[in-house]
Amino acid sequence: VQLQAFGGGLVQAGGSLRLSCAASGRTLSSYGMGWFRQAPGKEREVVAAITWIIGSTRYADSVTGRFTISRDNAKNTVYLQMNSLKPEDTAVYYCAAGTNKVATMTPQRVNYWGQGTLVTVSS
Repeated sequence: VQLQAFGGGLVQAGGSLRLSCAASGRTLSSYGMGWFRQAPGKEREVVAAITWIIGSTRYADSVTGRFTISRDNAKNTVYLQMNSLKPEDTAVYYCAAGTNKVATMTPQRVNYWGQGTLVTVSS
């Protein structure tokens, strides 16, 4: 499985960004897909996760109601729509493929990582 993330950048607080993760590999449907982030000096944390087939989702409490994860099965692409961004959302965001039980997705349960994309939210 190979993952390539796009869409980071600089945005003002209250603004929006959409991250994309293009995935390839023959066994994609057996994985859950997640977005993680890591801020300077902090541990990597799960932001949102989704299953390919049913589209079951989970979100971190800190982003619930502001971020939306979705997937386009035809394009093998996972998106993270981020609205009402806050300075504390500033981090490197990573796309990942891991456990299909997305409610339990943690960095330790990730099998494949994409490269990170930096999101900076200015106040």
